[in-house]
Amino acid sequence: MSYLRTSWYALPNLLRFVLRRLFVGVLLCLGVTLISFILTQVVPGDPVSANLGDRAASDPVIVAVFRERYGLDKPLPEQYALYLQRLVQGDLGESQQTHRPVTTDLGQYLPATIELASAAMILALVFGIALGVIAAIKRDGWPDQLIRIISLAGVSVPTFWLALVTLYVFFFKLGIAPGVGRLNPGGKAPPAITNMFTIDSLLTGQWATFSTAISHIVLPALVLAIYTVGSITRFTRAAMLESLNQDYVRSARAKGLPERTVILRHAMRPALAAIVTVAGMAFGRMLSGTVLVESVFSWPGIGQYAYKSALALDLRAIMGVSLVVAVIYIVVNMAVDLIYALIDPRIRLG
Repeated sequence: MSYLRTSWYALPNLLRFVLRRLFVGVLLCLGVTLISFILTQVVPGDPVSANLGDRAASDPVIVAVFRERYGLDKPLPEQYALYLQRLVQGDLGESQQTHRPVTTDLGQYLPATIELASAAMILALVFGIALGVIAAIKRDGWPDQLIRIISLAGVSVPTFWLALVTLYVFFFKLGIAPGVGRLNPGGKAPPAITNMFTIDSLLTGQWATFSTAISHIVLPALVLAIYTVGSITRFTRAAMLESLNQDYVRSARAKGLPERTVILRHAMRPALAAIVTVAGMAFGRMLSGTVLVESVFSWPGIGQYAYKSALALDLRAIMGVSLVVAVIYIVVNMAVDLIYALIDPRIRLG
């Protein structure tokens, strides 16, 4: 035991941090699968009726075959144990609604959500940080008051309502935005490399497809980013105000450094720690909470897949989506902590 303890502390701090987070992450994922399994069992409804319909569900032979195929005829502890056994082998089971492996479905739907959330996150960071910095510099001035109203509106407006309004105005009324979906009707998707149309079209040199994919992603990404813009703006403003009141910023100004240098090099860097935290959590929230935006814009992402799985009481699909969301949050939190160490060398990952 003492040898193992000595070997553990002999590892570099970063490696110890990653290994510890991976171990905790595995436990969290195990807990997520257990909670998802229990919640799916206690939710009112019968997966047999939800998938077969009332007519087929009235046939005992069909019901018996269905339950045997998906393991629903076994006791609940045995069902969960069999799921974990397959999970260790990388098998998430078969979806009851698509009759395909859940891993295949996730490989199809998840990239679309990652593409949408990444575009929304880029927009949120660009506008949120810029507005937050301006609000801090112009503290209590009219730009600050206007930006605070905008950020408050951003976090207050319901996403579903905003998606409907923007689609109606910019597509139906003004006609300056394309319709729903990832491409125009009849448009051919680029060769599947990452299953992200913007990336795949760039890698294969299909510039027309890339332009179409960008035009389709702008509006839903903007709607998805509105709430996060408000959050990032408020946190950036608060973090910048705290940095601007520090002695080292006053010293930089006393030395006669240009105001731009003082803001970007001396005040902005310490404020990035708070911004990274908000951005990391917002990105995880975007990936797991896009169902409303995807529904309005007919975006075939993991949100749509989770919604249909919940309606069909598709146990394997629901647990697969829950596991993916848990992994996303774990990876994002780990990345945020690593970025902390890069931004502020005083932080040590022990």
